[in-house]
Amino acid sequence: MTNKPMVSIVCTSYNHGDYIAEAIDSFLMQKTNFEFEILIYDDASTDQSPRVIKQYENNYPSLIKPIYQTQNQYSKGVRVEMFNHNRASGKYIAVCEGDDYWTDPYKLQKQVDYMERHPACSMTVHAADRVLSDKKKILSSVRPEKGNAIFSVERVIEGGGDLIATNSMVYSKEKVKVLAPFYLNATVGDYPLVILAALHGTVDYLDDNMSAYRVGVKGSWTERELATSMKRINHYRDMEKMFDEINEYTEYRYSSALEKVKLGYRFSLLLEQGRFREAKHGEYRKIYLELGAKKRVLLEMKRYFPNVAESIRKVRWKLIH
Repeated sequence: MTNKPMVSIVCTSYNHGDYIAEAIDSFLMQKTNFEFEILIYDDASTDQSPRVIKQYENNYPSLIKPIYQTQNQYSKGVRVEMFNHNRASGKYIAVCEGDDYWTDPYKLQKQVDYMERHPACSMTVHAADRVLSDKKKILSSVRPEKGNAIFSVERVIEGGGDLIATNSMVYSKEKVKVLAPFYLNATVGDYPLVILAALHGTVDYLDDNMSAYRVGVKGSWTERELATSMKRINHYRDMEKMFDEINEYTEYRYSSALEKVKLGYRFSLLLEQGRFREAKHGEYRKIYLELGAKKRVLLEMKRYFPNVAESIRKVRWKLIH
């Protein structure tokens, strides 16, 4: 590769040995009229991931540029996605974790063409399928709109982390060059990244399904960080701190949206702590009623039959994460 790439594909992997080849193949199948580079960061995987990545590196030495850690950096509190972000030389950065993959060979071309035509755009995203681990059974789709749309900052904030599939993101490095403190301090990466992009341009949704997001992957971030009640409680509190930092960063221009999502996390915290009576009244009443009948029944079961409810929760967790 002699020219500076238009796109840097960034891929973070940890123990994705069963999936990383499919991710890389989906990068290699991209048909573009521009150059791109593939930046893979392996965070000291203990499975076959480094060996698989090395085979691809040997076959595509000018295209695939890995980093192999010998000590896990995530466990030390390091923001591992920064390794690829900082070394990316492309005008645009496309994101895909090592256990996910793209399904459309023209994905990058479509997103880059759009962003080149819309210079105010800081990030493009698109629809994606949620698939069940190895079986690739489609569980649901991430499709926030029927038709193309431009998301406001408020929509991005209120949409939460499930609004957009991480492996649909392509963002402008120039517009999102300096990563704000609220991003660097956050315990999650994708949600605050979309918020940051919305603050420095427009986040534009293309209603085209072009990737697959795996759930039910053993050892995933969700399994590691949200599998126990105490971890979920800590996560909800960390998210509230992040929203406060965003509020300060934006000089309180989006206080209403941020307070709304904070209320949702406080509601989840009450449920996790077993404070069901509080969760059903006052400022939380509307959230409770919006849950729908099935979820409200499950909450009542958790209140009066906690062991049965926990068994149901574990089954549902395995199916959707």
